[in-house]
Formats: sequence, C-alpha cells, structure tokens
Amino acid sequence: MPHPRPTDVTHRLIPGPAGRVHLVEQGSGPLVLLVHGFPESWYSWRHQLPALAAAGYRAVAVDLRGYGRSSKPEAVRAYRLAELVADQVAVVQALGGAPAVVVGHDWGATVAAHCALLRPEEFRAVGLLSVPYTPPGGPRPSEVFARLGGGTEEFYVSYFQEPGRAEREIEPDVRGWLAGFYAALSADTMPAPGAPDPHFVSPGGTLRDRFPAADRLPAWLGEAELDVYAGEFERTGLTGALNRYRAMDLDWKDLSDRAGAPVTQPSLFLGGSLDASTTWLADAIEAFPTTLPGLRSSHVLEGCGHWIQQERPEEVNRHLVDWLDSLDSSG
Repeated sequence: MPHPRPTDVTHRLIPGPAGRVHLVEQGSGPLVLLVHGFPESWYSWRHQLPALAAAGYRAVAVDLRGYGRSSKPEAVRAYRLAELVADQVAVVQALGGAPAVVVGHDWGATVAAHCALLRPEEFRAVGLLSVPYTPPGGPRPSEVFARLGGGTEEFYVSYFQEPGRAEREIEPDVRGWLAGFYAALSADTMPAPGAPDPHFVSPGGTLRDRFPAADRLPAWLGEAELDVYAGEFERTGLTGALNRYRAMDLDWKDLSDRAGAPVTQPSLFLGGSLDASTTWLADAIEAFPTTLPGLRSSHVLEGCGHWIQQERPEEVNRHLVDWLDSLDSSG
C-alpha cells in the first residue's frame, strides 16, 4: 500500500479572506489549482499532485475553508460561492500564478466553475470532475431539493441543510460514517440496483441507514487513507463542510444577475458512468455546447463511481495532462 501522505510535497498557509488557506504543492511550471469536494480535503488529489508535477506543472491542492488546516468561520454566509472563489483568488495571487488553471471535483467543481465565471482574469481554463456546470438561475435550490423525495423520502442535500442535524449523525463515529459514505458512492461497493438509494433518507431515519455494510472498503480506500480523512474531520468537526450546503440559497440570490451565464474558457469534464452526479445531471452535460462553449475534452469513465480521481487515478491523470498540454500548445 502506498504511504498515506505524500512526502515530497510542500505544505503552506497563506493569508485568505477568512484568515488562512492551507495548500499543498508539488512541481514547478504553470499553476494548476486543485479544489476538493465533500467530505474530502487536499488529500483527495494525492495521485494528481505527482503526476501533474512530473508533466511540468505546479500542482496546488487546497483545503477549502471549513476543512483541514484552513480557517473555519462560523457564519453560514461565509461559505457562499463568492467567498470560496475569493479564497482561490487569494491563493493564485499569493503564488503569483495568474492566470491559473482551476480543476475541481464534486463541490470543488462548482467552485472551480464559478472561479472561471466570476474571475476570468485570474483563471484561464477550468476542469470539472463528476459535477457538470449548471449556470446560475432557476428556482430556489432549497425548494427544488425539498421536492425530490416525493413526500416519502428526504434528499440528502435537504438533510444536510438543517443546522446540526447531520453533525449529530456523523460526529459520534466520524471514521465509520466516512467509510460508509465513501463506499455508498464507489463503483465496487455501492448498493446494488434496486436497493434503497443512499442519496435519500427515510422518515425518521439517517443517511447512514442506507450505506453498504461496513465490512468492506472500496478498492481505492485503504485503512491508512481512511485514517487521514477521519483524523481531519475528528479534529475540525463537520459543520464547516456542511455549511456549503446551507449557503446554496444565498448563492441563488448573490448570482441572480448571472442567470444562464456560460463559462467560456477552455474546459474539461470527466465523470463516472455509475455516478449519480453524472446520470442525474445528464441534461446539464447535453447543454455543454451552450453552457461550456470552450469545452475541449469530455469523458465519462465506464464503471466508475463518484470519487473519480481516486477510483481511476491513472485515467484521470492522463486526461488531465493531455488537456493541460493542449492548452499550452495552443497558447
């Protein structure tokens, strides 16, 4: 098993709008900023950092605010997309890397897309993993999510949006909960077709009720890797991470003047064929000619789940490097 923490990377704290941003970097060359999702950390990019460095890039993976060693403000409004974009701008400026490439996974993909949308002078290209770009606008998010359960179940986002509720489920057994959540969305351990969907909560139940049995970890996640994730969240708690879900209606208000706006920079999308983020948002992928007119590379990896850069690191690295090289070769 590989060592759980890369040893040839540099850790750094830089000043950010909320206090500090923790980042991990490797390599030299054009800056590629890597933004993680929920419930992860910079560590989710452990396979990409050395690969991008070897390809001639300065790869920098951040801890989003609320995670890891980055600052964890209390107010929900501090976790709006505009605030998270400001953190990434602070990183790029501190490192002197503008205009940078930004690549995100899960919530990080949404942050990355909005970096490109809101600060195009700082971000020259954007890569989206697992979650396709959907422009601002449309109905209020909390109202959309409330309807998804059909009155008999509750969608996980609605569950996460209630302050304190998910924390009461997760924090008594962070490691066990994370293991179940990662397994529920991994190709080799997710529930079989027809089993209760782990993205929904039964009345009076918890999200964990629908996780797979805890006797097997996904192939990509060893005990040592799980220890890294669990150790971070046992130290920080989950509120900062969950506040991103609780800020979605605030984003809806903040970005109302950007309704329907495309991201025009050169872009990439990578998804997993077994990932609900890819299948449920198939319409968003079909809309890419309008919403991502600069799309240069798009691939759905067959038999892959949600944790794409950890489940299929070699494939993801190859697609990322090919795309990055194409950016520089075309100027």
